[in-house]
Amino acid sequence: MCCAGCGLAQHCSRSSAVGFALAAGVIGAVIPFRLVIDLGQDSVGSILQIIASSMLAVTTFSLTTMVTAYSSATTTATPRATQLLVQDRTSQNALSTFVGAFTFSLVGIIALSTAYYSDQGRTILFFGTLVVIAVIVVTLLRWIGHLTTFGRMSDVIDRVETAAGDTLHAYATSPTLGARRARAEDLAGHSAAVADTHGARVRGEETGYVTHIDIAALNRIGEDTDADLRVLTMPGTVVDPTTPLVHTRGHLDEGARTAVRRAFTVARHRDYDQDPRLGVIALAEIASRALSPSTNDPGTAIEVIASLQRVFVRTLTTTPDDDVRYLRVLVEPVALQDLITDAFRPIARDGAGMVEVQIRLQKCLGSLARVAPGQAHLFRAAAERALTRVDAALTAEDAAAVHHAHDTHL
Repeated sequence: MCCAGCGLAQHCSRSSAVGFALAAGVIGAVIPFRLVIDLGQDSVGSILQIIASSMLAVTTFSLTTMVTAYSSATTTATPRATQLLVQDRTSQNALSTFVGAFTFSLVGIIALSTAYYSDQGRTILFFGTLVVIAVIVVTLLRWIGHLTTFGRMSDVIDRVETAAGDTLHAYATSPTLGARRARAEDLAGHSAAVADTHGARVRGEETGYVTHIDIAALNRIGEDTDADLRVLTMPGTVVDPTTPLVHTRGHLDEGARTAVRRAFTVARHRDYDQDPRLGVIALAEIASRALSPSTNDPGTAIEVIASLQRVFVRTLTTTPDDDVRYLRVLVEPVALQDLITDAFRPIARDGAGMVEVQIRLQKCLGSLARVAPGQAHLFRAAAERALTRVDAALTAEDAAAVHHAHDTHL
């Protein structure tokens, strides 16, 4: 049902509505049978005028609602969530349907006023108008239901959690993006100290965030030049023209260097696609804003901790794919320690004075330690650091409650 609605909306957005409005006159003239019904004077034109005026109002209202939701997410949650709202398919499809219906009716009105249609063409236009009305009604019902939650705090948290979970799941499945894992000896051989004398470093030409790396393209370059390429900047890294993107022990001509730079997409803003840290950072930002003195909403922070717990459990229980598809590329995976720090340090810092938040944080870290026994020491260390902040911010009684949670779950 959802996919069908998306298809109808995208169909309208591709000017099919305009095409049908104009084609009705041609179809009516060439079909081998007569299709005419008794329509009242200007009945089709009146219906089209109603659709045009109402769709203009609905489109304006929808745009206002969407912009308000974007603004609300920016001010109450985190600006990093806005791009997820902008990418919402239901909103895009509803808006494209309304604009398509408005355009259809406008073109139909103009064509009727120029006597473009024969009697059969006007009949075909009438039936087409009925179909458009049906699409509008279905889209409006879905849109009204969608608006009840769109842009609310719970909706924003769910969207960020989904984006973070999907990205981290992909990262856990293939931490090296299908390339070879960089070993200690590889890191030493590609270090900056020996780069200029024993190989070549390729620097970028833009300033911004690395949002995507085409590992397949880098592998082709390595095969063509018979060189191993060590990726030095992962998605989410800030780069400038002095930042090395890759290092190779072989020789790269200017054409190969240009191809290497093209394999790195640099943008002004971070993107969730290949950046495993952005999702947990965004969730932590939502919790930090909720814990600010002006907001004072520990419940939202606790909800974010639960979201982070689900994201990490999904990541820690994912079986990695050991298949190496790109033998000429070496990648050092993002460290789990960095993800833990990004996710839980802001909450431990900003919620140090809230006993309920700290107890929930200790329970979460204890749960993750049990889920991943091999990395349990990392979660225990994060819990210990949070306890240090608790001792400095809470009363003795509240601190004792947090310590009890720590001792019980860790």
